[in-house]
Amino acid sequence: MHAKQKTWLWNAVFIGIVFALSYSVYFASQKIEYNWRWERVVPYIINTDAQEITAPGDGTVEIDERNHQLTLVVDGETTPFVVKEYTELQVSDGDLIFEGDTLATLEQWQIGPLIDGLIVTIEISIYSLVIALVLGLVIGLMRISANPMLRNMAILYIEVIRGTPLLVQIFIMYFFIGTVMDLERFTAGVIALSVFTGAYVAEIIRSGIQSIPVGQMEAARSLGMSYPKAMTFIILPQAFKRTLPPMAGQFINLIKDSSLVSVISITDLTKAGREVVSGSFAPFEVWFTVALLYRVLTSTLSWAIQRLEKRLSASD
Repeated sequence: MHAKQKTWLWNAVFIGIVFALSYSVYFASQKIEYNWRWERVVPYIINTDAQEITAPGDGTVEIDERNHQLTLVVDGETTPFVVKEYTELQVSDGDLIFEGDTLATLEQWQIGPLIDGLIVTIEISIYSLVIALVLGLVIGLMRISANPMLRNMAILYIEVIRGTPLLVQIFIMYFFIGTVMDLERFTAGVIALSVFTGAYVAEIIRSGIQSIPVGQMEAARSLGMSYPKAMTFIILPQAFKRTLPPMAGQFINLIKDSSLVSVISITDLTKAGREVVSGSFAPFEVWFTVALLYRVLTSTLSWAIQRLEKRLSASD
């Protein structure tokens, strides 16, 4: 059998497996008599419904058609309530309005709670990624230091952090350290993720540095370079290239681990998903959507690191 025919055969097997998995999900939903309602999820991603503009208090309506402006003179208030953007008026000039009445509607697309949660997840992941990278570099260098105090401190940090669950660390960071230092939820979540990921990044960097032949450091020192300069310009660039694949895996884990910050009431993608499930009564559709959004984030990061890895390989 030719190589081309073998390729087609294995591609056909792959497609068959994907089809079988998809059918198994459909069959399972039919067995439990579940009716898919994907349209219920759409408003929680992008809300296209007209938004109601309501009165903040009792008052009288004044409409300026020339300037397309609605003004509500609120009783007892010196500053009127002005509406400059609306699609359709629900009141007329001179109407008496009570608090909570609808003044107008505005047809404008708005992002839903799932996208809001996605944005929070991206912010947490970016902050945690940058801090973890810096922290991991410092701890990794301490780990291979000739100074026993620095080396032992790095070993203690790595062993303690890697030996305890992230969920427990988040609780300690928020309920204990966060209470003492008066940290916000978001800050406590970022610090917990950074400290946890930093321990793994430190070991990745340590292994990358130690994979470089010792002779390169000796050659750099023999040319008159100081240890910091040799490490910065000779060793670390090479170690960085070698550690990109495991670093990518660790950063992808960071994005997925960020879902745990929902336990301290940070409205990230996972917490937003739970809230949407309770309001949409479409649990399967919502969680499949949440999983897809996480997949988009991790795939984007993986693609970016692969591109960086190829560019660095081409520069050799």
